[in-house]
Amino acid sequence: MTYRVCFVCTGNICRSPMAESVFRARVAEAGLDGPVEVDSAGTGGWHEGEGADPRTVTVLRENGYDAGHTARRFDPSWFARLDLVIALDSGHLRALRRLAPTDRDADKVRLLRSYDPAAGDDLDVPDPYYGGADGFDECLEMVEAASTGLLAAVREQVEGRAA
Repeated sequence: MTYRVCFVCTGNICRSPMAESVFRARVAEAGLDGPVEVDSAGTGGWHEGEGADPRTVTVLRENGYDAGHTARRFDPSWFARLDLVIALDSGHLRALRRLAPTDRDADKVRLLRSYDPAAGDDLDVPDPYYGGADGFDECLEMVEAASTGLLAAVREQVEGRAA
């Protein structure tokens, strides 16, 4: 049975495609790319059909990640097929939980940095869109740091289903 993870930010052109790319690479490295599917979306549809922000593409490619992406808007009907919905900041967390059709679906929503023990109380990944390239580098660092804990949690779920 496939375990499905969706990363969500505002426009699906910066943070969530970066998280999708990094986590997909971690899943493949762990040999879980068969039972785990990874994608992303935005809370809004402003950029639907567009590629990722060029600065996101640059940072991903410079660090050895796939940068192919087409933006899309999160649809509440997806909760039925998703196992985990990863919000990139607390605003997304609140928006997604409001969209959730059931309490069980709302429980699927988590903040990405909650999987990084070094994050402390600041669990938001800042939006780099209105800043310079250094904000995209910082975003990647936060995503990579949280991906280790997220992978461990997903692996536990996947192995629990197989048992």
